[in-house]
Amino acid sequence: MRRREILSLGVAVGAVPAARLLAAEMDAFPHDMALDPAFVPKPAPGGAPQVLTRDIDRRTITAVFDRFIPGDELGPSASAAGCVEFLDAQLAGPFGQGATLYRAGPKAVGEDALMQKPQFIATPRERYETGLRALEAYARRTHQGSFADLKPEQQDAILTGMEKGEIELAPEVNTRAFFELMLANAREGYFADPLYGGNKDMAGWKMIGFPGARYDYRLYADRTGEDLGLEPVSLVPKA
Repeated sequence: MRRREILSLGVAVGAVPAARLLAAEMDAFPHDMALDPAFVPKPAPGGAPQVLTRDIDRRTITAVFDRFIPGDELGPSASAAGCVEFLDAQLAGPFGQGATLYRAGPKAVGEDALMQKPQFIATPRERYETGLRALEAYARRTHQGSFADLKPEQQDAILTGMEKGEIELAPEVNTRAFFELMLANAREGYFADPLYGGNKDMAGWKMIGFPGARYDYRLYADRTGEDLGLEPVSLVPKA
């Protein structure tokens, strides 16, 4: 048998299982390609507050967020960008309920050190309820005034003390961890997709030049470092 005949036979023999494999793949192809409703982004409901219903709590978290991200020539403050509305919507949903957190007790002594970070049985919603009340009480106790009404430098002194672990709001509050939770949520509200209630008018994205949730960037793949001048796009386009 010649070399060409051997190669032809090999191709023919190899083609049979390959064809069967493709058929098997087609049989196993998922016909139902509908997106699971659980993974569809859900816009913030808007309207009246759902969790931060106490005026004093809203004033306190507004003051805190605006010390984290004050308004200036680069963009609006955190509250003006909708970060408080973003937080309220998140606390009313799975995040606020700690749906993805392991919270089974009891919490063992030394567990924070073992896990190398604070562990909580309380939900984020409960931590905010306790933490905001403790922060307001601390401000009244130390400065004889509501936190929201203190001078910016007084507010900064309290927040800096919380960040460094130099002050304790209350025995039941992990003060430094509460500071980190508020800071993280302020950042998220400023830069998350506007459909979640924050980043109004895409102010955060415009500040950093992020063009948003665009489908395809292949047209711009060779323009690294250029200002493309693209208007940001949300996951849910405006009607």
